[in-house]
Amino acid sequence: MLKIAVASDKGNVTEHFGHCESFMVYDTQGKDISEESILANPGHKPGFLPRFLHEKGVDVIISGGMGASAVSIFNENDIEVIIGAKGEAREAAKAYLRGELSSTGSVCHGHDE
Repeated sequence: MLKIAVASDKGNVTEHFGHCESFMVYDTQGKDISEESILANPGHKPGFLPRFLHEKGVDVIISGGMGASAVSIFNENDIEVIIGAKGEAREAAKAYLRGELSSTGSVCHGHDE
């Protein structure tokens, strides 16, 4: 089982990871989504969200954009980072499961997260 979190605003992938309203969390079995939940963003503090999502058991984080510091913390915790995603959160997770979504590597500059 893989747990995918998508930084989202109103069900769509957000451009700003640290300032998203919530994370759409998808539990998966193979290439299918088995369960979906919403995890409210508890607040933006540098370095907090990557650790928070790690504690929630997230294996993959998908976002439109993310600061270098957050990417580094996710990497330290063996969480795969996919940056540059757009569109509906569930579709982004499904595209990842199909192997059709890869990171652009585009990091937000001027942000701690």
